[in-house]
Amino acid sequence: MHHARQGVITKEMQRVAQRENVSPEFVRAEVAAGRAVIPANINHPELEPMIIGKAFRVKVNANIGNSATTSSVEEEVEKLRWAERWGADTVMDLSTGKNIVETREAILRNATVPIGTVPIYEALTYVKRPEDLTPELVLEVIEKQAQQGVDYMTIHAGVLLRYIPLTADRVTGIVSRGGSILAKWCLYHHKENFLYTHFEELCEIFQKYDVTFSLGDGLRPGSIADANDKAQFAELETLGELTEIAWKYDVQVMIEGPGHIPMHLIKENVDKEQEICHEAPFYTLGPLVTDVAPGYDHITSAIGAAMIGMYGTAMLCYVTPKEHLGLPNKEDVKQGLIAYKIAAHAADLAKGHPGARDWDDAISKARFEFRWEDQFNLALDPETARAYHDETLSHDSFKEAKFCSMCGPQFCSMKITQDVREFAARQGLSEEEAIEAGLHQKAEEYRSLQEQSE
Repeated sequence: MHHARQGVITKEMQRVAQRENVSPEFVRAEVAAGRAVIPANINHPELEPMIIGKAFRVKVNANIGNSATTSSVEEEVEKLRWAERWGADTVMDLSTGKNIVETREAILRNATVPIGTVPIYEALTYVKRPEDLTPELVLEVIEKQAQQGVDYMTIHAGVLLRYIPLTADRVTGIVSRGGSILAKWCLYHHKENFLYTHFEELCEIFQKYDVTFSLGDGLRPGSIADANDKAQFAELETLGELTEIAWKYDVQVMIEGPGHIPMHLIKENVDKEQEICHEAPFYTLGPLVTDVAPGYDHITSAIGAAMIGMYGTAMLCYVTPKEHLGLPNKEDVKQGLIAYKIAAHAADLAKGHPGARDWDDAISKARFEFRWEDQFNLALDPETARAYHDETLSHDSFKEAKFCSMCGPQFCSMKITQDVREFAARQGLSEEEAIEAGLHQKAEEYRSLQEQSE
């Protein structure tokens, strides 16, 4: 951000411009204004620069990380590679189990995408209870993570002591792990959130290593019943205040958002965030648009993700089928990412993002021309597309066929359309004229058959 404000176009900005098909000056201007961020810690040289902002492609984050009961360093690195394979634009390491530092180091050294963390998770492993946390300990953990190369960090500095009572009548209370940890600390000590009171010290650390703030929504709604309530929007006001402080240090900022929001309330979230937080990039979890489908929350949330992306959210945090149920495995990671890549692309189409429709047009043309292999290869998930086709038409000869098993050779609408066009070309007619002529010809054939039968 410092370079952007000085009018300097860095090599990272140039690379981002190539990836987004925009000018380097446009990238610089968006970063300088705070409307976009390029998360790139100076100690993460393996990184391929990318940008998060409403004027660019909607991005998708994948969460990985171990728990106290599940996973190893090797498994988390494999999840990282798997997430990158299926299109994750960033990855967050949310480890809460053993070997957190070693796990993060392995992830960083293998990651070509930005890596995010929630530092308070690691800090909590060094004490017995949340109330035993100290500002000094948490600041030390944050600096060590920055030294290691973490590109952005979720900091729940907006969970203020006076906001906690606003959650008392909620159906699901405080559902953010970081938010609940800090709420407990604040209530136990009856003091203000130390991440808020020490925020400028955090800014100095982030400035030193070029770490991006992801200001956490510790009071996000965890159910449809709690959507858009006073607690959620009170915290958002504080995040707007903190954004301006971070910008004074030339530190980049994203704002995290909900959560569980019914469809008719989604736009209000984007509008408020953009106004209150000065157009800093919005980064949302979903939102889930209904609470009735455990096991399918990658779908309930992808619906909300497509909508909130269309309204201007810059990055979507994926949800897997295991949401609310357990730690996701590799297949869950894939399913979550596929659902969210669809949502992000749908949002790009709705926003009219330059070049977004080229992909759709290419696959539609391949489909109409029965170029099956091209259709498979252009698909978001080529393996699944090919496997579904081959379940019923597995022989290689069917890769040249002008039908699939849905309609068969006689009822394929695209084949019929092609026949009409070929007939029109032979007769020197327009498609409309050809259809009329064809109908007339068929009518004559029918009358002739009727006369013969009499």
